[in-house]
Amino acid sequence: MIRVENLTKTYQRGTVEVPVLRGLSCEIEQGAFTFIVGPSGSGKSTLLYLIGTLDEPTSGEILLGDRRLSSMRTQERDQLRRNEIGFIFQSFNLLSNLNAVDNVLAPYLALPKDAVAKRSEAVKLLRQVGLGDRLDHRPAEMSGGEQQRVAIARALLKRPSLILADEPTGELDTQNGAEVFRHLRSLHQELGTTIVVVTHDQRYIQPEDRILEIRDGLIFNNPQEATG
Repeated sequence: MIRVENLTKTYQRGTVEVPVLRGLSCEIEQGAFTFIVGPSGSGKSTLLYLIGTLDEPTSGEILLGDRRLSSMRTQERDQLRRNEIGFIFQSFNLLSNLNAVDNVLAPYLALPKDAVAKRSEAVKLLRQVGLGDRLDHRPAEMSGGEQQRVAIARALLKRPSLILADEPTGELDTQNGAEVFRHLRSLHQELGTTIVVVTHDQRYIQPEDRILEIRDGLIFNNPQEATG
């Protein structure tokens, strides 16, 4: 379970302080498929990056299971992020000179033994997301939807317990966006991974999904805050 307690995040813009999160609290159950929605500038991506240890809060606490992020050393947070959290971003962040398999392996290419050991798993994941006939293709030879599916396979290679996706269909048309979510849901069902998605597009939300709506830096539909 992910537990967020009274989280604040304030950015400094010159001499002006800009509050983004204003004491936000919420819980995300293990194995859930959760959407974070809300208007632009409400703090959706900020919350995602804080959960993923890509940034640090101004105050408040985040617990991943029984681990309190504020109590962890930088090296421990880096290890957590590297080993247990998979990221999928709006921009695919693929390397143009590498084919699909090597892009999935990119985090391990500096460690040749690890890359060799994981190559068969990378191929398996690409086939699972429907790219068995694109293994040797470079990004320029693939559609946007195919590139995002390569990014999904890359995020899954470490077998993360948590996947954080920031607008994963933001640069895709409707058909490719639906295809990306079809594969995400299939993998979620198979692996039981906790998936948290920030999105503006609510067409991909299913009745069984958890929805966290952020407005003005607070969870709008969270009973814990409504009664707090």
